[in-house]
Amino acid sequence: MTSQSEKNHTGISKGLLILIAIACGITVANVYLSQPILNEIALSFHASAETASLVTTMAQVGYAIGILFLVPCADSLSGRKLSTLLLISTTLALIACGFAPSLQWLVAASLLLTMFTVIPQVLIPLAVSLAEEGKTGVVIGTVQTGLIMGILLSRTLSGFLADFSHTWRASYIFAAVLNALLLIIVTRMLPDVDNKTLTWKRYAGLITSMPGMLIKFPALLLSALLGFLVFGAFSAFWATLAYYLSSDKFHMGLAAIGLFGLWGAPGALIAPRMGKLSDRYGVKLINIISIFAVFAAFLLFALPHAYVIAALVVGVNLLDFGLQSGQISNQARIFKMPGEYRARLNTVYMVFTFLGGAMGAAIGSYIWVHHGWAAVCLFACFLLVLALIILLVMSPADKKRRA
Repeated sequence: MTSQSEKNHTGISKGLLILIAIACGITVANVYLSQPILNEIALSFHASAETASLVTTMAQVGYAIGILFLVPCADSLSGRKLSTLLLISTTLALIACGFAPSLQWLVAASLLLTMFTVIPQVLIPLAVSLAEEGKTGVVIGTVQTGLIMGILLSRTLSGFLADFSHTWRASYIFAAVLNALLLIIVTRMLPDVDNKTLTWKRYAGLITSMPGMLIKFPALLLSALLGFLVFGAFSAFWATLAYYLSSDKFHMGLAAIGLFGLWGAPGALIAPRMGKLSDRYGVKLINIISIFAVFAAFLLFALPHAYVIAALVVGVNLLDFGLQSGQISNQARIFKMPGEYRARLNTVYMVFTFLGGAMGAAIGSYIWVHHGWAAVCLFACFLLVLALIILLVMSPADKKRRA
């Protein structure tokens, strides 16, 4: 354990906070590896765009399953033990994806991969539990920076590696190496606290207790619905962007498509600052800003082709800023609830969020194939309007906090 002198103003040591942020970034990247290389995967297996999109859809479903059935174990097992087991499984699943002999194999391996790569949802509650009271937003914002960089760089590196090596498989093999290295570091450096024995009876109790939390904690239901809708819009964009940019209108390569993830870095990296603002002014305001930012992004995405590249660059910044700001405010809202429920509260929230992602990816891909890009943008805007209505109806006014 670190001494008090080594801790920063948030109550958790700076080194541990950075380690958690990096670990979250490396592991969350596994969920998004396939997005910029979907067209290459489709060509490799002689599949349609709609069929190949099952890789992305199952990645979202797998993450939701992992969050639902594995993350609650963090309320009984130590973060280090659970993270170690998950990292071993994640590394093996990445290898299975990299050597997949068929599209069906890749879809199944992607489901297993993201089911086990839920380490961020284990480590975020751990970081929050070590934070001082009133600093939750700051800690979440810092960890969110690692998550953001993982998401952004995963798309960019995935596209670059596939383009450079002339095979989409290189993206998964490279990720397997990174996760194996992280496994060694986490095993040695993550604190082994609250280590308890997890029995089947206790595990069943943890799982069955979660549905009732949506009724017991209205703030959890609000955050869950917002996460479902906003992430659904986000996933509709990323599930179809590779097809849009590789179509006859643009003829972009994998590396160029992957760069769109990196071009959104400025907007995404500003978002963690909203954690401090949520501590100060309340989470409702940040949610409103989040929804309007994502809505503005899709208005830009729908502009005529003559402006599409500039609109995409600006829009991706707004999209990433809006999504991450909303994530921070949603988690800050639920982490104000009793600490003994943190892992399960986060589980319920993230299950809704990634089911929304699966919904957005599936419906977005269908709309792209049958109705085109403008219809995808219209669908996303519908989800965002619905999110704003729910926020205004369900959320009480936040009391401003003193600086």
